[in-house]
Order: sequence, then structure tokens, then C-alpha cells
Amino acid sequence: MEQSSQDIARSSEPFLPQRRGIVGLSLLGIASMAATTLLQTGIIKHLPDPPLRSFRSDKVNLSPEAYPLGVPDGPIALVSYALNLPLAAAGTADRATELPWIPILAAAKASVDALAALWYFYQMPAREKAWCIYCITAQLASLGVLALSIPEARRAVQRVKG
Repeated sequence: MEQSSQDIARSSEPFLPQRRGIVGLSLLGIASMAATTLLQTGIIKHLPDPPLRSFRSDKVNLSPEAYPLGVPDGPIALVSYALNLPLAAAGTADRATELPWIPILAAAKASVDALAALWYFYQMPAREKAWCIYCITAQLASLGVLALSIPEARRAVQRVKG
């Protein structure tokens, strides 16, 4: 187990830079969605926007689309980004060979997140006629996590296939 922590923290083996990138992008997504969660739960009353008329984060984050199943999407996204952290940190540097199910699971989750991000990205101009800089940041983070997870998952799938 000690070797695993040393691998993650210090090694430059293939896929570890991508896994670190996933951690960084997930933390960016968490920060972005923390702001929307503050708005959606009433802790703050307004999110600042870039000085462009088309950006109205409050409108986007308080819209019906932002409350799937009656739950604000900000806290849901926070949990999802947080789940990326242990998925990126789990296993040794060569986990694609040793524990291939972890990178496969991480890429599958990232795929679902990316699809949701694209759906929300479509919703902003189509339904709300407004943009949210916090949402765009989180959506780009989700797409980045997917892009970074694919190479290791591909190696893991090759390992599983033999």
C-alpha cells in the first residue's frame, strides 16, 4: 500500500499525469459547483457574471432544468466531481494492468458526466437564452476529465481482452 501512495505522489509513469489532471479538473468543477450550490440553496442571493448581457447565472441556476427530480443540480454535481478524486487516486501507477476495472469505471463515469454536461450546455441557449460562467467551467471540466480518462481506460480494456 505504501508503494501505491508513492506512485501517485511521485511517479511519472504513463497515465499518472492524466490522473493528476483529473484531480485538478475535478477540483475546478467542485469550486464552480460550490458557487452554484450556494445560490441554489439560498445561502447567497446572486452570482456575479462576466460583464456581458448574455451571461445570467442566476437565471440558469434557478431554472426548472437546474432542479432535476426536485433536487438542485449543484449539489449533485459536487458529489459527482468528488467521486472522481478517489477514482483518480486509486491503485498503483500501473493500475490499468493490475486493476483494470478502476480506469474502466472512471472512464464510464466520466462519459455519463460528459453527456450530462453537453445536455446542460445545450439547455442554456435553447431554453434559458442565457449563459452561466460557472456551469460552462464545470462542463469544460467534465469534458476534460473524460478526455484524460480515455487513454488509461483503453489500456485497461486491452488488458481485460488479453
